[in-house]
Amino acid sequence: MDRVKKAIENHKKGYNCAQAVLCAFSDKTNLSEDELFRISEAFGGGMGGSGGVCGAVSGMVALAGIIKSKGIDYLPETAKKDSYAFAKEMMDAFEKKNTTIICSKLKDGPIRTCDGCIEDAVRILEEKIG
Repeated sequence: MDRVKKAIENHKKGYNCAQAVLCAFSDKTNLSEDELFRISEAFGGGMGGSGGVCGAVSGMVALAGIIKSKGIDYLPETAKKDSYAFAKEMMDAFEKKNTTIICSKLKDGPIRTCDGCIEDAVRILEEKIG
């Protein structure tokens, strides 16, 4: 499966950047594509349309939690360590490639298009999780 192609097609269908990325990896979770779509809906446009953290980056971070979290039975703080480290590693890779993870900065340059950010996020995820 070409995840980049699937994610870009998702975006063209109207998915926001977070949804496009996260739903392209539905097979790596035990959640349906509809559940992933709904979970990531408010992350588009730089989190709720605010221009903050790029939606494609938010999709990567959401997947990091889904994949790395040990669940509620492993509270407190120590259970978060793997998820946080994995998310930071991917965010750093995205920022290194694009100079920022902030949606409004990515678009104002424009440093990167939404489709470009989606592609970068998917490729980073593929490199990290296969």
